[in-house]
Amino acid sequence: MQLHFSPRRVRSWIAAATILVAGAGCGQAPRAVPGPSGGELPDQEVTDFVVTETDAGQPEWTLYARNAAIFNARNAIVAHGVRVDFFDEKGARSSTLTAREGDLNQQRHDMVARGNVVLQTTEGTRMSTEELQFLNQKQKIVSDKFVRVERAGDVLTGVGFESDPNLHHFEFKKQVKATVRTQSGGILEGKDGHK
Repeated sequence: MQLHFSPRRVRSWIAAATILVAGAGCGQAPRAVPGPSGGELPDQEVTDFVVTETDAGQPEWTLYARNAAIFNARNAIVAHGVRVDFFDEKGARSSTLTAREGDLNQQRHDMVARGNVVLQTTEGTRMSTEELQFLNQKQKIVSDKFVRVERAGDVLTGVGFESDPNLHHFEFKKQVKATVRTQSGGILEGKDGHK
C-alpha cells in the first residue's frame, strides 16, 4: 500500500472517545452500539465519539456522534446521533449538519448522512433532505434525493443537489420549484418544467 500526501494539504484526525466496556459490573447493564444489518461485528464500539479534520492546523469540520461502531475491514465508521460542524477559512463555525446516522470512510473521510438530514448555516440558510453525501476532498455536499432549501422566506425544492458546506453556491439538478417572497409581501412561484 502506498500513501500519497499533498504538500499543501496534510490532514490530521483527532479522536476523543469513551470506549464501551461490554461486561457486567458496578450495577450497570452492558450497552451495545447498533451496527449494520447482516451480523457483522465491529472492531470497536464508542460513545461520545468526536473526530476533527484539519488543514495546516485549521479545523475544516468536526463530527460528533452519540455512538459509533468502527469496522476496520471496510474502513468505515457507522455513527448514530450525528452532528458535523463545518468551519470557514478563519476557523469560525459556518454551518452545522445533523442526521440520525452517518457512515464515515476512514481513508477518504467522505461521509453519507441519512435520516432527517438538516444543514443549517450561521447566516440562516437551511437545507433538508433524507440522505446526502459529503465529499471531503472536493468539500462538496451532494444528494440525488429530494432537497428543500429555505433562505429569508424563500423556498427552493428539487431532486438532485450539489453545494459547498456553507450553502453559498448550490445547484439543483431537476424538478426545481421556487417560492419567492417579493418586497411587497407577495409570493411568486415557479418551476423548471423538467420531469
